Amino acid sequence: MSQGRILVIDDEENVRKTVRLTLTKAGFDVVEAEDGEKGIAAMRSGDNPLMVDAIFCDIYMPKINGMEAISFFLSQFPSVPVVVITGQPDIQKQTTLFKGGNVVDYLVKPIEAEKLVAVAKKAMGQRKPVDKHRT
Repeated sequence: MSQGRILVIDDEENVRKTVRLTLTKAGFDVVEAEDGEKGIAAMRSGDNPLMVDAIFCDIYMPKINGMEAISFFLSQFPSVPVVVITGQPDIQKQTTLFKGGNVVDYLVKPIEAEKLVAVAKKAMGQRKPVDKHRT
């Protein structure tokens, strides 16, 4: 049985692959998007059609960056916890994101597997059961 479904948004294919493999091994279902635009498109078509339980999102990406994507997710899907992943930590952005609502954690790449799984479990614990499509 799955521990939950996580949308991973990162423009670096090797990061997505590592995160996917680590979380899949820990019992999570993982869906990937290569940038904020594709992540938003996946979530925008309906009321959380992917029925994701958490979103892990990079900050620095082409097209729609992580700050814009996270802002969208927090406003449109406030019941879905968000975890920030970044290779370029920025205290100001970190502070801004945590003020924004349902941001669970801020992870700096490279991310240790144990930390990634622990944060995924933490995010699952912060889900809010308001999705009318869940059974």
